[in-house]
Amino acid sequence: MENKKILLFGYGHHGKFIAQGLVDDGFDVQVVESDEKFYTQALEDGFKKAIKIDVTQDMALINLKPECYAQLVCVMDDEHLNVFLTLSLRSLFSQSYILAISDSIHTTKKLQMAGANKVIDLYEVSANKIHNILNRPVATQLLEEFVVHKNGIGFKELIIPEDSFLHGLMTDDIDLSEHGVLLVGLIDEERGHHFEFITAGINHKLDSGDTLVCIGDEEKLKDFEELIKKGSV
Repeated sequence: MENKKILLFGYGHHGKFIAQGLVDDGFDVQVVESDEKFYTQALEDGFKKAIKIDVTQDMALINLKPECYAQLVCVMDDEHLNVFLTLSLRSLFSQSYILAISDSIHTTKKLQMAGANKVIDLYEVSANKIHNILNRPVATQLLEEFVVHKNGIGFKELIIPEDSFLHGLMTDDIDLSEHGVLLVGLIDEERGHHFEFITAGINHKLDSGDTLVCIGDEEKLKDFEELIKKGSV
């Protein structure tokens, strides 16, 4: 079975919502806090096994057995503590996957240098949303509706097969809303094997082998997956 255990450090401004979102998505989240107020809040919110430790102490981190978790998520409110924690975890657990959040380009660089596998830059995410609001207002509204009314809504990765009707089309020229799904981003193999949000403003040429990441009603996503296998629509 896929390991869905997440060790999440921080239950403050960002951590609280991230933890709850992960639980909603089926992950097994273990909350760790060093602040008494945030620790108490986590307990009150249903994280009955939340742990309060001094995250600056190596032995306290070792006792958590982070190697048993699929991902270590560093979302401490104190950015300096978040960087220190990331550095400590990387030093102690070289094989662990560490994800961290940042609210500035300087902190992003520090977290990357500290050894985080992935840094989510909140400034960049906000900038992408602003671009989306200005250029794709309908898509933005649909996405926000999906997020608010989550029941039956999911994400799906769809690899464009050979001879699909999508092959050769540009992302700016396609409208998937008629199929009841919304394109969130993709892996454009011509640009490298990495995920890019559609909000980044790049007009991608779709090719067989590219991966689309879509959000929508789960049944419609299944229908669309079958549809893209066809040569024409």
